[in-house]
Amino acid sequence: MDGTFRRRRFLQSASALGLGAGLGHWGGLAAITPARAEDLKVGPDAVRFRPEIEPVVRWIEETPRERALEVAIAQLKEGLSYRDLLAGLFLAGIRNIKPRPVGFKFHAVMVINSAHLLGQTAAVNDRLLPLLWALDNFKRSQEQDIKEGDWTLGRVDEARLPRPDQARAEFVRAMEAWDADAADTAVAALCRDSGAAETMEPLWRFGVRDQRNIGHKAIFTAQTWRTLQAIGWQHAEPCLRSLAFGLLDLHGDSRHVPVGPYEANLENAKKIRDDWAVGRPDTSATRTLLEAIRQASPESASAEAIGLLNRGVAADSLWDAVVLGGSELLMRSPGIIALHAVTSANALHFIYGASGDDTTRRLALLQAVGWIPMFRAVVKPPAHPAIDALDADAPVASGEAAVGEIFETVSDNRSKAAEKVVGYLEKGGQADLVFAAARRMIFHKGRDSHDYKYGAAAWEECLLASDPKWRAPLAAALMFHVPGAKTPDSPLMIRAHDAVAHVLG
Repeated sequence: MDGTFRRRRFLQSASALGLGAGLGHWGGLAAITPARAEDLKVGPDAVRFRPEIEPVVRWIEETPRERALEVAIAQLKEGLSYRDLLAGLFLAGIRNIKPRPVGFKFHAVMVINSAHLLGQTAAVNDRLLPLLWALDNFKRSQEQDIKEGDWTLGRVDEARLPRPDQARAEFVRAMEAWDADAADTAVAALCRDSGAAETMEPLWRFGVRDQRNIGHKAIFTAQTWRTLQAIGWQHAEPCLRSLAFGLLDLHGDSRHVPVGPYEANLENAKKIRDDWAVGRPDTSATRTLLEAIRQASPESASAEAIGLLNRGVAADSLWDAVVLGGSELLMRSPGIIALHAVTSANALHFIYGASGDDTTRRLALLQAVGWIPMFRAVVKPPAHPAIDALDADAPVASGEAAVGEIFETVSDNRSKAAEKVVGYLEKGGQADLVFAAARRMIFHKGRDSHDYKYGAAAWEECLLASDPKWRAPLAAALMFHVPGAKTPDSPLMIRAHDAVAHVLG
């Protein structure tokens, strides 16, 4: 496909989605290439980052919010690499935003990987937009953090570092005792003296432990690792110190215990057959577990999952039920709480795949099964719609125009838009086009970290569905949160567009 044809298709598709106005200046972003900023001083009490990234973090920290977009574009024009901008944004949040509570303003950190993932799969002209959004989001969170006391991640207490051979045991002891000071020095020592996989293993376990903060602890754990995979493990120590501090947040609770079925699932994990990792795909088992998730308590739902595993059902078929259950909850009760049923399930699913510890993998699955009923108990959803029984209503238009019709419908009737997605895909439509449109809606019209977090998580789970039959309803569920074509462009994207025009001409 030649460049002229690709450009024409892009403009036609953008126009169909209500994104055609003023696209010219965005094209300049594709031509921006890499260099480094000058070194800057850093306060004596703040954690220092590696010398090659410290200058980037400093200009991100010190540039006023109203100038940040133009400065970033100018830096990229002068040679700042995408990877260094990504690293700078993540590390600026790690140093400046308190990870307690794990959520709220701390989304400036947790959303970085989601923005990166959405940008990496976008058209070249759109690829930098999520990072420009994340930069403004960080500046907003930084302002809030200053109002709340101006927290800064300090230097590690070198005198209290445990010996290398004791670091892991000391970290586990500190985390089990909810001892933040001891955990801080232990995780620093563990990070310095162990490989990445060995360092992360106990963090995976504590990441799945506590549903407190509506699942954000699992999300923070998965997103930290995933972002470090993009920017480099050399940045791990301050990031894991922040993570450990966040994982020990009690959110005002005086009880030093995890919220949710963790203790019960530690015992439940022992009841699963030894060869559980090998099983048969079973759609009927997916439906059985989905029904339990809809009605049962967390403990009963986990017990159902154990029974299915012990009858030889593949774990992937149970993950399908978890993701369907979370997505259905969002369809029935759109909002922040139900949205986190999807994003926390995605995080637990990722941890399940990343961990090399058999017990942690069992726990990640059992916790995911148990957490969805906990979200259900909070939102108290109506009984419909059922994600496994959505009606199909094919769009009147065809091809890319059909996708445009779907997103026009989102603005008026989300349920009808979901039915159009099912109808479109059943008639051979391309799921990638639906997501490409959803992604552009998030970039241009999204106003919140959850637009990015949910979009990346929901689409990833759609692709991971072990039974292809579930991909259409999971894609349809996206329509209950993404912006529609009639949603006005976000004020930030209007400012970003002006900044690109001003700097690049």
